[in-house]
Order: sequence, then C-alpha cells, then structure tokens
Amino acid sequence: MVELAGIIILGILAQWVAWRFKLPAILPLIIIGLLVGPLATLYTEDATKLIQPIYDGEKGLFPGESLFYFVSLAISIILFEGGLTLKREEILNTGPVIGKLISVAVIITFVGGGIAAHYIFDFSWEISLLFSAMIIVTGPTVITPILRNIPLKKDVSSILKWEGILIDPIGALFAVLVFEFISANAGGEFTIVALEEFGKIVLFGFSFGFSFAHALAFLIKRKIIPHYLLNVFTLAAVLGVFVLSEAFAHESGLLAVVVMGMVMGNMSLPNLKELLYFKESLSVLLISILFILLSANINMEDLYLIYSWKTAALFAIVVLILRPLGVFASTKGSGLKLNEKLFISWVGPRGIVAAGIASLFGTKLANQGVPGAEYITPLVFMIVLGTVLLNATTARLFAKLVGVFLKQSEGIMIVGASKFSRLIAQYLKEHGRSVVLIDTNNNNIRIAKEQGLDAKVADIYSDSLTDDIEYNNVGYLLAMTGNSQINDFAIERFGKLYGENGAFRIVHSTEVSNPNENPGSGLFSSTDDYVNLMEVARHYGEIHEIQLSSIEHFKGLIEITKTDSDIVPLFTRHGKIVDLIPSMSQDVEVDILEDEEVFLVYMGKRIVEQASGEVTMEEAG
Repeated sequence: MVELAGIIILGILAQWVAWRFKLPAILPLIIIGLLVGPLATLYTEDATKLIQPIYDGEKGLFPGESLFYFVSLAISIILFEGGLTLKREEILNTGPVIGKLISVAVIITFVGGGIAAHYIFDFSWEISLLFSAMIIVTGPTVITPILRNIPLKKDVSSILKWEGILIDPIGALFAVLVFEFISANAGGEFTIVALEEFGKIVLFGFSFGFSFAHALAFLIKRKIIPHYLLNVFTLAAVLGVFVLSEAFAHESGLLAVVVMGMVMGNMSLPNLKELLYFKESLSVLLISILFILLSANINMEDLYLIYSWKTAALFAIVVLILRPLGVFASTKGSGLKLNEKLFISWVGPRGIVAAGIASLFGTKLANQGVPGAEYITPLVFMIVLGTVLLNATTARLFAKLVGVFLKQSEGIMIVGASKFSRLIAQYLKEHGRSVVLIDTNNNNIRIAKEQGLDAKVADIYSDSLTDDIEYNNVGYLLAMTGNSQINDFAIERFGKLYGENGAFRIVHSTEVSNPNENPGSGLFSSTDDYVNLMEVARHYGEIHEIQLSSIEHFKGLIEITKTDSDIVPLFTRHGKIVDLIPSMSQDVEVDILEDEEVFLVYMGKRIVEQASGEVTMEEAG
C-alpha cells in the first residue's frame, strides 16, 4: 500500500516540479523512478529497490505478468488519447516542411538508426529496426516546456510544435507495426506464415479500431449514453476494444486503439473536447505512475549493459547526424534560413510515447527470449533522457549562438476577431507585423482565415494559450472584445506573458462617459468603445493614412477625431514602424523628421485637407 501511494504521490510531485521549473515532465519522472529503483540499490542498507514493481518474495506490486498487463492497458489509453488529437485537416494544412518531417525525416531516422544499432551493438536487424522505430517520436509534452521561454520566429516554433503533435500518434502506429511484424516473425525467418500472421494482426487491429470507433460515435450522437457516463463509458470501450482485439489476434490491441482514436478524432462529435480533457487528465495520471514504475523496474545490470562507448556513439549518431540529415532533407527548397534549419536540427527531444512503448515491447521480447531485447528499454530511456536533458539545458543558448533568438518580441496578439479587429490585423500584416487573432466565435475565426489572417479558436480562460509555443514571438497584447470583463481578464492574465512591450484594451462604455476614468492601458481613443468601433467598421470598413507635417498637425487631427465619432485614430506610422495610439492620445509624442514621412493611421470617414487648410469629411458609403 505504501509503495502504491508513494508512486502516485511522487508522480504528481514530479509533474508539479516540471510545471514549476518549466521542464518536460518525463525528465523528473524518469529520474525519480531511477532513484527509487535501480539506483536505490547503491544506497539502501540491504541493497534493494525502494519500489519493486515486479513481485519478488514479500516485496513487489505486480506478481507474475500483471505489470505487463497494467502497462499494456495504460499505454492503450495514452495512445488512444494521442490518436484523438490527430486531425486530417491539420496534416493537410501544415505545409510541405512538416509533411516531410513526419515522412522523409522519419524514414531517415528509422533506416539510419537501425543500421547504426545493428553495426554498433551487433543486434539482429529485427531488434535494430524496432529500436529505431521507437526513437523517431518527439512529442508536444517535451517540446513545449523546452521552447516556452525562447522567443523564436513563428515559422520555426510552428514547425517544431506541429512536428511534435503529428508525429506522436504516427510514430506510435509505426512502432506498433514494426513490433507486431517482429512478433509475427518470432521464429526468426521471414516465412509466408509470418507474413500471414502480420497481416492478421493488421487486419484485426484496423477493422476493430475502425468499427468500434463508428459504433461508439453512433451511441454518442444518438445520446444513448448519458452525459455523466460519457467519459467513463469511453474509457471502458477503449479497454474493451484492446482486450477483444488481443483475443482475436495477439499483439493487435495497441493498433486497434490507435486507429480507434484517429477515426473518432476526425469525426464531428458533440462532446469531443470534453472527452479530450478527460483523457488528457487520465493520461497525466497514468504517465506519472507508468514512468516511475518502468524506470524503477530497470535493474542495475540493464544500466551496466549500456555503460560503454557504444551507447555514446549511438547517441551521437542519432543527435548529430540523423536528426540534422532528416531536417535538412525535409527543408530543402523551403524559405528557412541556414540558422533556422540548424536550430530545428538541434531540438529533437524524444518523448513519452517512445519510452512507454520501449518498456512494454522490450520487456515482452526479453521474456520471449529474443536476443538483444534486454537492451531495448535502457537504450531508448538513454536516448529519451539524453535528448531531453541536452535540449532543456542548451536550446536557449544554441538559439542565441545561431541567431534565431528574438531580442525583442514584435508579434501582436489581438483578443477578439470582430470586423474592426480584422481590419486592424490586415493593416498590421500588410506592414510587416506578425499578428494572430484569437476568439471563441468560430464564424469570426473562419472569416479571418478566409482573409488570409492567422487566427485561432481559443478561450482565454483555458490553459491552452499559455502552452502554445507558436506565440513566443508575441510582445503586444490588444484586448478588443465586446465584453469588458474578458478584456480586463486578458490584460491581467496574459499581460506579462504576451504583453512584453505593452498590453492594451479598448475603453469600456462607462469610461467613455467619464473622461477622468480613462485607463492607462486604453487603446485608440477615450471616446470609442466596442459599440462605436463596430459601427465605424460596419459603415466605412476602411483604414486610411494622412501625412503629418508637425506635432501641432497631429494634435489638431486628434481633436477632430474626438468631435467626430465616425473617425477612430489607430496608429502612427513612420517608415515600416507602426506605433499604437493610446486612449490618452494627448500625451503622445510624435517625432516629425524632415527626411522621413510620418502618417496618422485612422479608421472611418476619409479626412480631406484642402490647400487652404480647410478640413472636410467624406460621407458614409
């Protein structure tokens, strides 16, 4: 009882440590597992592990084969959750570089890693290729914490993010297929019988996964399952499909749940997000338990097996040759610069799926007496720990060395994607600024994307925004929704994270009627709240520029905007530099230089200045 409680407590503690110090969770989990497992034999009085996963005399948690059963079921749930996150449109819309990273680079790592393992460790080709199949997987859970505080160009962070998201389930499926081929070929010769057995595994895995995904989706859509039972019913269904598929074709269960997750993830299900949140929480708990158990189950003899120059040589080949080779082959002909390719090559930490599957498959094959299988688990754990440690400690420094580290984040995040927000975003984009619009309104986001803007359906009350490494280049936050509470919350919660250079919001309706309440973080004008901004955007829908001749000229125009509600001052622009106009615009200092044109940027009626100095306005269209 103490051991079981200790695993759960240590697992959640490791997750907290990872969150607190912005580390990949797998790092403290594996280290804790090793400390209470094999390394404990070096400091305990009776030279035993503090946590003994497999039953041994009076100690141990899992007698006989029960540890492998638990690991199999836990991995099946984790892989199902990974499959749910793989969207067909995301693969199609990610661009050629990411497509090649999850295809060309995977093949290079698979073939190159297999050759290296075969000749360095003298493994059979089956064990060598199984090892290489497991080390192709990175993952968002290891990439995100490493890059969260490294300001990068959006192109670079986007490539690393989507590679991790997409390769997780694809790599898992790849590793499962390789393992099942080896299992079908247990006799050691590639016979017709072995190919038939492999075909049987693939057939049952795909058919069970596909069929039960549609069956469960039917039950969910018809509301045959009550809402309060939906999550636990789905959990039971996943475990049921795994066990049933295993009964018909041994080793087909993992393939079945991966396919089931992928199929359901690409359906239009009403409760898919809720299901994902539940599976994500469950996966965190299972991963916490799993990796402490698996690390603790490694013996010192296993660690001594890989304590040699061969391990260092294999690690160097994977990190310094295969990863760069895969990245450069995948980015050939792209717009990425050499320093950006070098950084992407350097950052390739292996993830949770690799370590979990390695422990399961390695132990199964070792129990079957397959030569070299005892190396699988410690070698893959070494690759995982080594790459995570290397990237966690050096990624920021390497980014500075190769020149991809942004000294100042100039990107702009706009909360709210209404019509006037889209107009402003379009103008900023046309003048070279990186802009992202976020909103909970799917229609607003759809229109923004159709206009070629970077937009995302996101809720500022969720944690997803804080984990998105694509926004590391954001240094300005503009809250422009119609809800004053949301605007205030956005400034309060994300001001430091995304407002490095400034966090602003449009004024509230109560502040318009009381100039004394004009906030320091106010945007554009003290007389224009959301309602008026929408009216101006609806009637005119254009952004104009007027060249400034002096600071007095600027202040005179600002006074005009205060008396005419159909004109909203937005920015000043000198050259390529665009500066925000705050609602306290009377305090703005504008440098009017003789050798550089400076403009006032505004939305609404066009201001027409006559040669005599008279100002006229155009009427609404």
